[in-house]
Amino acid sequence: MSILPGPLRTAPHRRFDPLQGRWLVVSPQRLERPWQGQEEEAAPEELPAHDPACYLCPGNERAAGRRNPAYDGTFVFDNDFAALLPDIEPVSVQHRGLLVARSERGVCRVLCFSPRHDLRLARMDPASLRRVVDVWAEQYEELGARDDIAHVQVFENRGAMMGASNAHPHGQLWAQEHIPDEVVREDERQQGYQGRGGTCLLCDYLAVELVEEERLVVSNDAFVALVPFWAVWPFETLVLPRCHVGSISRLDGRQRDGLADILRRLTRGYDALFGVPFPYSMGVHQSPTDGRDHRAWHLHAHFYPPLLRSASVRKFMVGYELLGQPQRDVTAEAAAERLRASTL
Repeated sequence: MSILPGPLRTAPHRRFDPLQGRWLVVSPQRLERPWQGQEEEAAPEELPAHDPACYLCPGNERAAGRRNPAYDGTFVFDNDFAALLPDIEPVSVQHRGLLVARSERGVCRVLCFSPRHDLRLARMDPASLRRVVDVWAEQYEELGARDDIAHVQVFENRGAMMGASNAHPHGQLWAQEHIPDEVVREDERQQGYQGRGGTCLLCDYLAVELVEEERLVVSNDAFVALVPFWAVWPFETLVLPRCHVGSISRLDGRQRDGLADILRRLTRGYDALFGVPFPYSMGVHQSPTDGRDHRAWHLHAHFYPPLLRSASVRKFMVGYELLGQPQRDVTAEAAAERLRASTL
């Protein structure tokens, strides 16, 4: 039985995000309004297995004459146009607390999920997707062990509207010497929750969702994907392990298989609901690697899709959402119901 009162299913209200410590406005009654915004025809994706012009395909040339090996599985390399660099001179400026800046060291890498140019997570076989999970764990351990790295961010941008200029299946890893702000907030919230009650925020939250069930999308014996109660992005999902663990590297073989299975089924569900290719930004949040106590941290992944109601209706942060606080019309419950049906 849901704890959500009936009036909150149809009337405007606010929902609190305990992981970020922020509020959002939910306006379910606005779904009755006619849509007069941008609409575009979603074209089917037809790609070759190997594209001679793709700088990520096996054997092809990248920037500055570098050439990819003839890889037959995953392939990791340092980004040719990295946003962060490891060997820069430490420098800072601090003027009356008003003009403040400091250098930031880091490493940016690209991970090709497959040699096949025409694949994506939803179309990869379980064994190949499991290999991607293993490489995420290996890279987290390798980069996180460095003295100059405090956090390793695993992420994937899928689709041109999310900034992915190359359709080849790939993701990125950005490792840097300071913990980024989104992760700092999540870390503070998780540590604060554990400090007050002695339990894990996301363990307790998942327990509630497993009883409620109406926001669950897909699950197995190791992982659960759900639309979080406080979801900001339309059809946003949160992927959680059933056990308390801080990083992918701490997962055993069965749990890694479970994560690969959830990623495959969830992305297939997105494709089935909205049509292909389905765009999103996905990021894995793991325990920071700064050497401090992060026992409160619970591994999780965020999927942020920009589509609202169909493959041709987008939803970006504008107006009130930029100037006031996040606002959404599609409730978490309605989004979960539609996603759940698409993964069957």
